[in-house]
Amino acid sequence: MVVWLIGISGAGKTTLGRKLKEYYDQNNKRSFILDGDIVREFYNNDLGYSKKERIANIKRIMLSAYVLEQNNIIPIVCNISPFESLREFARIKFSDYNEIYLEKDISVARKNDVKNVYKSNLEKTSIVGIDMEFERPLKSNLIIPVDNEDEEESFLKLVNYLENKLR
Repeated sequence: MVVWLIGISGAGKTTLGRKLKEYYDQNNKRSFILDGDIVREFYNNDLGYSKKERIANIKRIMLSAYVLEQNNIIPIVCNISPFESLREFARIKFSDYNEIYLEKDISVARKNDVKNVYKSNLEKTSIVGIDMEFERPLKSNLIIPVDNEDEEESFLKLVNYLENKLR
């Protein structure tokens, strides 16, 4: 199983990913978080934020997720993943790909700006949702409207979906 949390910056991917990791740890399920920022850091931030560089970074994440999945470790991917073509590629490559779209309004994300992504990078790099399109997902397994609920409600939806899938 691969759990892939997608959405614009500030949607809560890493927050929900960490909660899911804790949940799996408590239930003796092997899992690992693959966060887009951590993967970039590992490679000494050798890639920028152009479309081509974002695609390269996502492909690195996909390979890592594939290796984990093949070793019975649930990858919990936390990545914007703005391109539908790569999401479709993931559906083909992974035997059990679970795309969870954290639907967040860009104006709310910019206002809250949890990681200071929007203020710090505006006009410096391409920001998904502003300079670069976040392609609306066509086949998400679960859509969580994060602006309309609190973190716990979103987490419960995520866990309920995954647990029902395992039954």
